[in-house]
Amino acid sequence: MKQVQVCIVGGGCVGLTLALGLAKANISVAVLDAAPTQASPSDDYGLRVSALSIASQTLLEQLNVWPHIIAERACAYTHMDVRDADSFGKITFNNEQLELEHLGHIVENDIIRFALIKELEQQSNATVMFDTEYQQIHQSESDVFINLKTGEPIIAKLLVAADGANSAIRKQFNMALSFKDYDHHALVATVKTKESHANTARQVFLPTGPLAFLPLSDEHTHSIVWSTSPNHCDELLAMDDTTFNKAVMAAIDGQCGLCEVQSKRVAFPLKMRYAQQWVNGKVVLMGDAAHTIHPLAGLGMNLGLKDAAYLIELLSQDAKEFASTRTLRDYERTRKLDAQKHIAMMQGLKELFEGANPVKKLIRGVGLSLVDNLGPIKHLFAKEAIGK
Repeated sequence: MKQVQVCIVGGGCVGLTLALGLAKANISVAVLDAAPTQASPSDDYGLRVSALSIASQTLLEQLNVWPHIIAERACAYTHMDVRDADSFGKITFNNEQLELEHLGHIVENDIIRFALIKELEQQSNATVMFDTEYQQIHQSESDVFINLKTGEPIIAKLLVAADGANSAIRKQFNMALSFKDYDHHALVATVKTKESHANTARQVFLPTGPLAFLPLSDEHTHSIVWSTSPNHCDELLAMDDTTFNKAVMAAIDGQCGLCEVQSKRVAFPLKMRYAQQWVNGKVVLMGDAAHTIHPLAGLGMNLGLKDAAYLIELLSQDAKEFASTRTLRDYERTRKLDAQKHIAMMQGLKELFEGANPVKKLIRGVGLSLVDNLGPIKHLFAKEAIGK
């Protein structure tokens, strides 16, 4: 039998960040994940990347993970270029305008995860168990009992469900969920371009949805995320490479020159999920188990890391009663408000930039141009975009 203060189900970036932060705060922790342990990152770029905000970088620096990430692969971006393909609207800003060294970093999720695992291996009060599935979970007023399929029991004072958008723990404890199908699929791929990306994160809003060009460590290589209708996505997947390359270059309006896809193309449906209840006794939700949003602003990973950072802060200050009801309600209330704000913002942006309605096009063009030309408003917009 293993006893820990916190058991985390889910060994993704958010769950591992929470585990590391707790371990460094002298809180014993165990992480369970059904997937195999992650191998070292390959020479090829991974298809799933995140635009890490400065706040997320700061958290990873505090946990001594950032040096591992930089030693592998990461691309600092210093410029952002956001434009509407159907109007004259455009916003551009850079790090110098905000008096920053950079605006953020584009990092492959596998590299973040591998760096977290390496640092966790150095923590004597942390146990990470891959290839491990639980069979049953029960809770009393003060403890959670997790029975593994191997027969080994784990007793914890708190169970954190970081087990993804289709969280089995959320379903088991009947934690109500609000759900909306965005009617979009996201196609991801790695693309090489003739022109350098110049450390610029680009996004163009097309009538069918946004296309993001995210700079990678090679100056001519981008990770693209093309959010579009399911039918259009199927068409893009069915294209041969030559036709797809032309479609991508046309969609980005040739900003980076000729495009050449370097990877397979993968697509997944986009859905908004928002848990109405984040706490059930000694069970709490975190990351995608609690919320998923449209990727058009690249906020998903950063929201999850903010969940982890806040729970680390609260639990490390729990002097009298560990994981008290008051502490868990504070976590739920604070993080729900932030998630609600970003879900509403993403929905509003998606609706505003969707379609070719002439009135919408005019509003978009005038609105973006005003923001781009009005210093104080542009400054606020930029700070929100980079998570400051």
